[in-house]
Order: sequence, then structure tokens, then C-alpha cells
Amino acid sequence: MTIQNALYYKLLLIKYISNFSNLMNNKYEFYIDESCHLEKDNIPVMCIGYIKVIMTDYVALQKEFEQILRKHNQNSELKWNKFSNARTALYKELVDYFFHTSLQFRCVLVKHKERLNHKDYNQGSQDNFYYKMTYFLLHPNNSNGDEYRVFIDVKDTRGREKLRKINEVFHNEYNGNSPFKHFQHLHSHDNLFFQLADFFIGAITYKTRVVLKNIENPTQQKMDFINYLEFNSGFNLDEGTEPWETKFNIFDYQPKIKL
Repeated sequence: MTIQNALYYKLLLIKYISNFSNLMNNKYEFYIDESCHLEKDNIPVMCIGYIKVIMTDYVALQKEFEQILRKHNQNSELKWNKFSNARTALYKELVDYFFHTSLQFRCVLVKHKERLNHKDYNQGSQDNFYYKMTYFLLHPNNSNGDEYRVFIDVKDTRGREKLRKINEVFHNEYNGNSPFKHFQHLHSHDNLFFQLADFFIGAITYKTRVVLKNIENPTQQKMDFINYLEFNSGFNLDEGTEPWETKFNIFDYQPKIKL
């Protein structure tokens, strides 16, 4: 074999390996929402979480979601704070949909929000705490060659700065080669997966508030739905799951009391 032929076949092998590697790598999108994130709202919990979507399934997942909404004549945005007692069949069908698809959910549940000490632990800034929670939320997603795009529901006017800071955190974490390739704000009404994240997060914060006696008279229909979600997930919504749980993961974070 001539040197030219050897070089040619070597280049072919490199190209083949590269193409095979690209086929093995997956691309995912994360749709992040949050609940009870304001500091002084007399609510002792907050929650930030995502729905994770593998892009090879995106179109089919969106189509099935839309079919369920049409079946139940749900034309407005799906939100926990607009919970309707007349639509519990829809909500339960969406739970069934989630658990039989490739979708994944993860959240960080912060209990005893009143204990947060931004001065001593977050450089005096609630925003710094928000960056930490977003980092804890996303960090378990080790890349292994996969690539991620992250979409965050618009909450306030400082959104662009928050995106820049979060992107910077992961850029530094991975020495400039972060698997998190894109961060962007979207409005929740523009994407159905935001709305599913909102509903799960809403259920988790509601159950936790009931347990912490922040809600004294919970509505029966909401508690019935919460029981249904707990039964299907296998977890109590006010408690953390095992760290390695990938389908439905809750990270229970409780700030320590400074002595």
C-alpha cells in the first residue's frame, strides 16, 4: 500500500468514526419554569424545574400533547394557578402521557425559604441564589457527548443578564466546552412543555405548602390530582427522590439555620 493510499484510508476511518460519534450523540432541550420565587411572599417554599425533551422525539411528543388538549377542548394556556375542578380528567391524562413517553422531569424544591441568608452565602444577592439553583438543577446532566439547549420562562426584566451569567457558569465549569450550547428566554404560552413543567412544579409546591401548614384548607380536587401524580411517580411530592432517579426527580434543598 502506498503512503497516499494509507493516508486516504486513514482519513476515511477518521470521517467514519466522527460520523458514528455524531449519530450516537443526542440533542436535548430543557424547558425551565419556577414557582413562588419571590423573596417576601409569605410562602415558605420555592421550586424550579424542567421538562427534558430528546429532539428525535420532539415532533411526535408535541403532536400527542396537542391531541390530548384538543380532546379536552383546552384552548388556553395550561397553568397550575388556573387549575379547574372540571378538568381533572385532562390533568390526569397528561400525567399518563408523561409517564409513557421519553420526557423527563427534574426540579429543585427549596423548603423554608425564610431561612435563606443571601448576605452570608450568596454575596448578598438573590440573583446569585437563583444561579446556584439553576446550576444544581442542570448539573446532573453529564454530557457524554450530548448537546443541550435550555429555554427559560420569562419572569422579569433582568432576564438577559441572568442568561448571560448562567451561560458563563457552565462555560467555566467545562473549560469552554460546555454541552449547554444555548440559553434563551421564551414565554410559557409559546411552548407546551413549559406548561407541563409549570403544572408539575405547581403540584409539588402546593403539596409542600400543605405539609408545612402554609395552606390550611387544601382543595380536594387538587389533592386528588396530587395523589394521582404521586401514585404514578412512586414518590411523595414534598420529599426528595433518589439522586439517580431520571424520569421524575426532586432535589430537596433546605437552607441551614446559621447558629
